[in-house]
Amino acid sequence: MKDSDSMMKYNNRPQSMNGFEEGVEFLPAANTKKVEKAGPKKKLAIFGVVIGAALLSLTIGLLVWHFAYRNAPVQKLYTGYLRIANTQFVEAYENSTTREFADLSVKVISTLRTLYNGEKDIAPYLQQCSISAFSEGSDNNVVGYYWSEFSVPAFREEAFEKAISELKLPTVNLRQRAFAVDSLVAYPTDPQIARNFKNSSCAFFLHSSAGVMTKFSSPGFPDTPYPPNARCLWTLRADAGQMIRLKFKTFKMEKCKANAGDFVMVYDSLSPIEPRAQIRLCGIYPPSYNLTFFSSSNVMLVTLVTDNVGKFPGFLAEFSQFPKTSLCGGYIRDASGVFTSPYFPGHYPPKIECIWDIQVPDNKFVKLRFNMFYLAEPGVPVTKCTKDFVEINGQKYCGERKFFVVSNNSSKMSVRFVSDQSYTDTGFTAEYLSYEPRNPCPDQFACKSGRCIRLDQKCDGWNDCEDFSDEKSCTCTALQFRCTNSKLCKPSYFVCDGVNDCGDSSDELACQCPNNTYKCGNGKCIPESQKCDRTDNCGDGSDEAECGRVLSTTCTEYTYKCKNNQCITKKNPECDGENDCSDGSDEISAKCNCGKRPFTKKSRIVGGVNADTGEFPWQVSLHVKGNKHTCGASLVSPTMLISAAHCFQDDQSMRYSDASLWTAYLGLHDQAQLNSKDVVERKIKRIMAHIGFNDNTYDNDISVLELEKPVDYTDFIQPICIPESTHDFPVGKPIWVTGWGALKEGGGAAVILQKAEIRIINQTECNKLLDGQLTPRMLCAGFVSGGIDACQGDSGGPLSSVELNNKVYLAGIVSWGEGCARRNKPGVYTRVAMMRDWIRDKTGL
Repeated sequence: MKDSDSMMKYNNRPQSMNGFEEGVEFLPAANTKKVEKAGPKKKLAIFGVVIGAALLSLTIGLLVWHFAYRNAPVQKLYTGYLRIANTQFVEAYENSTTREFADLSVKVISTLRTLYNGEKDIAPYLQQCSISAFSEGSDNNVVGYYWSEFSVPAFREEAFEKAISELKLPTVNLRQRAFAVDSLVAYPTDPQIARNFKNSSCAFFLHSSAGVMTKFSSPGFPDTPYPPNARCLWTLRADAGQMIRLKFKTFKMEKCKANAGDFVMVYDSLSPIEPRAQIRLCGIYPPSYNLTFFSSSNVMLVTLVTDNVGKFPGFLAEFSQFPKTSLCGGYIRDASGVFTSPYFPGHYPPKIECIWDIQVPDNKFVKLRFNMFYLAEPGVPVTKCTKDFVEINGQKYCGERKFFVVSNNSSKMSVRFVSDQSYTDTGFTAEYLSYEPRNPCPDQFACKSGRCIRLDQKCDGWNDCEDFSDEKSCTCTALQFRCTNSKLCKPSYFVCDGVNDCGDSSDELACQCPNNTYKCGNGKCIPESQKCDRTDNCGDGSDEAECGRVLSTTCTEYTYKCKNNQCITKKNPECDGENDCSDGSDEISAKCNCGKRPFTKKSRIVGGVNADTGEFPWQVSLHVKGNKHTCGASLVSPTMLISAAHCFQDDQSMRYSDASLWTAYLGLHDQAQLNSKDVVERKIKRIMAHIGFNDNTYDNDISVLELEKPVDYTDFIQPICIPESTHDFPVGKPIWVTGWGALKEGGGAAVILQKAEIRIINQTECNKLLDGQLTPRMLCAGFVSGGIDACQGDSGGPLSSVELNNKVYLAGIVSWGEGCARRNKPGVYTRVAMMRDWIRDKTGL
């Protein structure tokens, strides 16, 4: 309809408007002749005309609002379930095409209409009612699931919603009625999930059999993407008295968006009502993420909602049935042990309550250590715990929590776990221990939190206790810095790294420029007024690098150089999604197709040092003939790897420089699964170690390896981005080191890929710690978590830095360090940006 057609038109004839007669008479056209001077009466007439026109305009506006908007209908959709008493469930009720289903539906719809018709604020607006499904109830009854649609004038919306919320069933004598509805639940429905149940094009009805695993998937999986603008559902059933176990084997959908995008909902009901929602799923999950869910009865509903953006494979799921049993709680009488939430590490079921009564020997006290705790629910603050919670000694715990300990000054403890009807989570693992009241941590330090730590972790500058009780009243060593206010001791290499480690900034105060000045990237101080003045006052371009604009400037060692030799002031412009170079060379797709992690979700791994499957898809394991894992490497193209030069230096036992002795494993996560379908094995064709490598100082510790055959990129095999020579990795930036290195000094190698978050350290401070052994081609980094003191990285492996747009760059290569990543002894890495020209010469990248 054209805009002109949609507007209300007026003329000088009476019109009928919703039963009211309205007449609008237009004023005559104004005299177009020139008037030299108007008298007082004429001025008053003109003024009256203006006032009249204004009043007319206001009246018209009010009329338009009154008739066009105030009465505009608002569509209201409700879904819910009701309990039908004195009715035995029969198999035919599962099939909506049977006569039995139709007959019962007629009775239920008649009851709903009668209920609605009894309410003056509901009856006039009812459009239709429909029954979507029936399921077994308890005590000889049936549960019916329904939809009700209403069209309500906007000005009656509040009264309608109030009437619906207060709707009650009439009292009936169930013994005297062959058919009766004795309970009813109704909820407003999300329009994204609403669908016409008469349209079966994307509706699936599945019933599990005993001992059988039933599979289902999104439409088109895995060969084609799921359809756009879809509204699909899967009704899952088990036999009476059984529960459902649902597991998503593969889940690859659009990245999560707030209240939009593509997503899957799982309900502990056959109605898609929010209070029975178990989870909302979107994004891409790694295979290691446990997406297992359990029902509280013998039915479940899975819905798929999609928009018209993006193409993704979808999901593959399976479900089965098992007897409904009580698997949680009980009496515990051992001195120590472990218990978990039901079905851990799958999601615990809704509507459960478990109580563990723990009794340790009478002469001991008991404490409970939670090693993993996930009881989060959307919109519920951890301070309230109004939904799912663990309760101990009257204190409720919920949300996502790190390792924590709860102690009792007695030999008894009662632990209560409760989940409501909606949104379940992974749950928890708890370890109970008995201890001597006078010596709670034999040969260890006793934290105030109840945790026990090694004696050498006290006063080491790391918050191992989680409450700082191990770091108070300490004397700082020569390798530590004392914070001014807290008096805590911090590793000295955290001084001047741009991060407020002390909490009062005392570790950064001596590093700053005076007030009203700006500190350049090269350490120079300039007046604040010279920042972003379109002039390179610093000499390294840092004062013009973050000004919200890109300027051409004189080329220096600090400025980014485009392919057309233009130099720009912007900091790290490559592959940030914006064309900063006039020739677009900073965003060339061939250069920017890197640093991507296909999995948008991370699994919850106990301990936090095991890398997730596919989390670092550029990580390569290098095996030398006759040995297992020997060195790490990073994939940078289908045929090229980057590693450390020192891995390929010959000795008396082996010619490590011989490429034919080496095999690369890509897509590897577990060294015990070299034959996994996700792992690709390639022989090494050529090894190009830097000619300037010094095996005494480890300067220029870099090499390029060429594979015999290219590899195809997968979810588990992706290249990492190579930084340009001007790419800045600032001091204090968190980065990740990975590898299958030794788990402890002098110990054996890890089987599962390990990861650790570390921080780039001030080069000057680090050089002091390492007695001046650093060169400009080396980068210094140290561990930021007190709980990480093992050799997470191994020689040649990557130092991964997450940059803009979540792209990951190769900041460094694991090179050398004193001991096995000791605390207060940072590791040293080859600075890849400084080797950019050499890498380009050897790889063509």
